[in-house]
Amino acid sequence: MQIKHISRAVAAAGVVALLAAGCGSSSSGSSASGGGSKPCDLELAFFGALTGSSANLGVNIKNGAQLAVNQYNTKNPNCKVTLKGFDSQGSPSVAPGLARQVVADPKIVGVIGPAFSGESVAANPIFNAAGVPIITPSATNPTLSTMGWKIFHRALGNDNSQGPAAALYIKNVMKATKVFVADDQSAYGAGLANAVKQTLGPLVVGTDKTAADGQQSDFSATIAKVKASGATVLFYGGYYTNAGLIAKQMAASGVKVTMVAGDGVKDPGFSKTAGNAAAEGTVVTCPCAPPSAAKGTFTTDYKAAFGQDAGTYSDIAFDVANIFLQGIDAGNTTPAKMNTYVSAVNYQGISNTYTFTSTGELDPAKIIVWAYTFKAGVPVPDQSIPTS
Repeated sequence: MQIKHISRAVAAAGVVALLAAGCGSSSSGSSASGGGSKPCDLELAFFGALTGSSANLGVNIKNGAQLAVNQYNTKNPNCKVTLKGFDSQGSPSVAPGLARQVVADPKIVGVIGPAFSGESVAANPIFNAAGVPIITPSATNPTLSTMGWKIFHRALGNDNSQGPAAALYIKNVMKATKVFVADDQSAYGAGLANAVKQTLGPLVVGTDKTAADGQQSDFSATIAKVKASGATVLFYGGYYTNAGLIAKQMAASGVKVTMVAGDGVKDPGFSKTAGNAAAEGTVVTCPCAPPSAAKGTFTTDYKAAFGQDAGTYSDIAFDVANIFLQGIDAGNTTPAKMNTYVSAVNYQGISNTYTFTSTGELDPAKIIVWAYTFKAGVPVPDQSIPTS
């Protein structure tokens, strides 16, 4: 990895020099560092699932980032930035190979993602060794900021905020006294479920594990355990495909338990799998405000560009892309410079204000968590909820 890091730096320096000479004073982009030319044809990378069982979440994120890049290029027609998509399928086994492709491209100065926690564990060591900065708009496992990665930044609260918030909603709003907790054994799902269990304590009357999305279709064993426990609430740590199947099969078997889940289930794909009737009333939490609350013209711009409403994390991805784009305008046109810039940024976006701690976490004062309830097939904002 050391040899790759050196070769990348040399290649990047050569490309930047050539591009700067080619672009010269024709650059139309403004520079926050005092004007002058900047390299053109630089790239940002989106890293996450665009196909597979969790693709909806990845597409939401990529579209939000793409909108920011499109708007930037409209303002900078002579010095554009390209967003390159790297489809991880949400798989930790696919992620390392894609990460090596990213760091081998000398034009890429920042990564929007990885989108999921499991793939982050697999890919981030490669990004860190090459010095390529990342800002994830969605990966929430708390341990990601404890690995010593100097390039890691997270644009939302982690599961140590979302998990307790979900648990407090279950306890204080739903008034549940018996809760069953299950998860899909992924870095994300297990981490979130553990945070919920720790907060609920003796209210947890049973637990179980499932396989990951796409690897299990029959959840009757878990459902039987939920029924036997006497729980009135099932918290599921995982993604929308599994959760949809569980909700569908619970309804079919007559088990009347309210499902609560995290941001991985906050997607219409959940109700498409479960059916609207089985999905109705399901509560999902998210360390994100409703996209409809985003400032400016984001919601109308997004719908005009993609023919649908902004989804989970579309607005945060828009902000993340703009952090990188502002960094490019400020002259941070190498990965090393960009990483320094991002680590010290104070950026007012359409969804939140972004500053990062020394470990790459979002400033705790900026963390928000919302509860949403599925109604007629879509997650509808319910209320902002405390994290402690």
